[in-house]
Amino acid sequence: MAWQKSHKEQTRERILVSAAKLFTEYGFEQVSIDQVMTDAKLTRGAFYAHFGSKSALYSEAILTAAKNSISRLPPQPSHTQLTEGYLSEEHVKGQVRRCPLAFLVTDISQRDETVRDTYTRMFQGMVNMLESGGLCREKALQQAVLMVGGVAIGRALNNESLVEEILSSCRNLSSV
Repeated sequence: MAWQKSHKEQTRERILVSAAKLFTEYGFEQVSIDQVMTDAKLTRGAFYAHFGSKSALYSEAILTAAKNSISRLPPQPSHTQLTEGYLSEEHVKGQVRRCPLAFLVTDISQRDETVRDTYTRMFQGMVNMLESGGLCREKALQQAVLMVGGVAIGRALNNESLVEEILSSCRNLSSV
């Protein structure tokens, strides 16, 4: 008996959710297809029914991670809600969400053009979201860089009080 179309879509989604989780935590090089498939509770053979390569999976998985991160926002968040939620200790630690813009910023530059195009579209989407919240283009770009950079640097540090100081400073600059 053949699988229903919804089964194939659900399987693909399971792979993408697992890949998004693993890639945003460990990066491209540290995650194997086998690890993704084990996390998704599927066999390696199922991978090739959905993706042509690990890079193709990575590109789609970072979109899934971004969608998961956005889905945790309130509907039409205010500028303050967006900034404070993004520039939070919970976000830096990846407890609530893992935005691939901040979590994969150093990994993306080493990937192929398809992956870099996906990352670029996500960054543009963040800027557009900030613009739709009332910021002019220049301020939206500044805000996006401040937010992504604040979280990315916070993730790299091992001094919690310094991380909180950085996040607080970024939030204060955002409200100016």
